[in-house]
Amino acid sequence: MRPGRGPVVIVGAGLGGLAAAARLAAAGRRVTVLEARDVPGGCCGTARVGAYRFDTGPSVLTMPGVLADAFEGAGENLDDWLPLRRLDPAYRMAFPDGSHLDVVAGGEASGEAMAERVRALCGPAEAGRYLAYRRRLRRLFDLEWPAFIDADMTRLRALARPYALLRLAALGGFRRLDRLAAAHLRDRRLIQAHTFQSLYVGLSPQRALGIYAVIAFMDTVGGVYFPERGGMHAIPVALAALAEKKGAELRYGSRAARVEVDGDGVTGVRLADGEVLPAGHVVVACDLPAADAAGLLPAAAVDWRWRRPRFSPSCLVVHAGLDRALPEQAHHTLHFGRTWEDTFAALERGLPQPDPSLLVTHPAGDAEAAPAGHATLSVLEPAPHLGGADWGRLRPVLEERLMERMAALGYPGLADAPRLVLDPPAWARLGHTAGTPFALDHRFTQTAWFRPSAVARRVPGLHFAGMYTAPGVGVPPVLISGRLAADRILGAAR
Repeated sequence: MRPGRGPVVIVGAGLGGLAAAARLAAAGRRVTVLEARDVPGGCCGTARVGAYRFDTGPSVLTMPGVLADAFEGAGENLDDWLPLRRLDPAYRMAFPDGSHLDVVAGGEASGEAMAERVRALCGPAEAGRYLAYRRRLRRLFDLEWPAFIDADMTRLRALARPYALLRLAALGGFRRLDRLAAAHLRDRRLIQAHTFQSLYVGLSPQRALGIYAVIAFMDTVGGVYFPERGGMHAIPVALAALAEKKGAELRYGSRAARVEVDGDGVTGVRLADGEVLPAGHVVVACDLPAADAAGLLPAAAVDWRWRRPRFSPSCLVVHAGLDRALPEQAHHTLHFGRTWEDTFAALERGLPQPDPSLLVTHPAGDAEAAPAGHATLSVLEPAPHLGGADWGRLRPVLEERLMERMAALGYPGLADAPRLVLDPPAWARLGHTAGTPFALDHRFTQTAWFRPSAVARRVPGLHFAGMYTAPGVGVPPVLISGRLAADRILGAAR
């Protein structure tokens, strides 16, 4: 079957695959989504320990307009399917000196309110510098979003944007992130608050380019959101229901074994039980190195960019069920360690951080996560991935250290609470190559055009979506990758 208006098979019911499925089905295409697990979600998963439910994937949702677009592209309204609320504060930044900064977000109107908080913490001069840096972040975002994030990097015209690149250089996009922030801000705490986000793309602030300052813009200015019901896992559940309403078939417990091809391109997908689903287009929306290692992909599909992959660090996450409520706890609290540069240097050498910063998530608005009067708490510590680290030895040592650190920070009793611990070996068992749920890092040679292509140029009809392709890691980029795959398929049929 030649690429065109034939059936579409999507491998993986994660956010990217589901975004593509809903858009394609709404456009009248026959779509089948294959998912090896029994529920949708992929990386945006869920788990239970007794009476407690935990989100085992991303906890930070920014740029809700991207999620809304996934529903609008299928002719539906996001609010009818998945009401969101903006978190206030977006983050609580807790510093080792005992001070803290609550981040007020929600558009430009929040600028003065945020400046007042900066003024109270850091003084009036720093508040003025903060507002100037905030304007710089806005200019970076306005330039990068249409040209490099919400853009199809498989198109040749995406390579020819000299004006945008020059503007980006003039705004400091090719400086190191820590230097860009330090050129505008003076207070160490404020610099940390605007550079820790580089870890989302697998790099330290000392190695990440200034282009990733836009992540700080997305969450500290654009805001952080959370579903009213069902936690973060409610996002793929809603997308799956949307795709099914539009006519897509979702087959859970169905493992794809091989993408079938002939001399003209894809012809279908063979399942592990031998069944073959014919297809004019196939979207592989899962961990691409794992898919390749399992024999799912034809040899001609392997991108040259995969030859020397550089993976992001991983993380140690403890999900705990508490027998008490935490009425004063923010939804997201970032506890900064006492060291900064040294702790990132250790991680880059494949060693545990000596004094890691911790992200504590307390989804108090998720009534289904815990019984009445109880609560859940999730703690994330950056950690080396499986490349060379002895996790059989590290796991108990780091878990005990983390429990002691949390007790010292005012979270007693976690060591005795029902809990689920995810370390790099656990991430590997869940299908994440190198034991990291953050895919490839975003160094320059794995960014934009240099990230693995979202199309297999030597296999017509084969597309990719998810974290391993451009735009990259994070909920909005993965949703965008699914939309772009769908748009390419719909364009090919015109």
